[in-house]
Amino acid sequence: MMEYAAPGDPSVLTHSKIAEDLKAIAPDVPRYMVEFAFGEIYTRPGLNKREQALVTIASLVTLGADPQVELHIHTGLTAGLSKEEVVAGIVHLLPYVGFPRVLNTLYIVKKVLAQRGVDTMEANSAK
Repeated sequence: MMEYAAPGDPSVLTHSKIAEDLKAIAPDVPRYMVEFAFGEIYTRPGLNKREQALVTIASLVTLGADPQVELHIHTGLTAGLSKEEVVAGIVHLLPYVGFPRVLNTLYIVKKVLAQRGVDTMEANSAK
């Protein structure tokens, strides 16, 4: 599984790092990511960055794409999603994708929050 590290660390998993890592074996993939995904899809009207992030996370959870889920949870938090919104969006998937995928993803959320220094008990104590 790909790891996320502190900002500025060369091992940080970002879209740029993925592009760099893959350019030797699949040189067109980085260009497709930039031109298609970011150039065409993410610039479309209708969804703001937070909404895009939540839709992306839900889609990746459904696919079971855990390394990409981890990356996009980071992206969603950076885009302004709260930890409560991330968790609520994932729990909402229970009837659609089942407990195994949701539980696995909640462990990823805990990992991401810990990496970012976010207190995971704070969300629970608000109830």
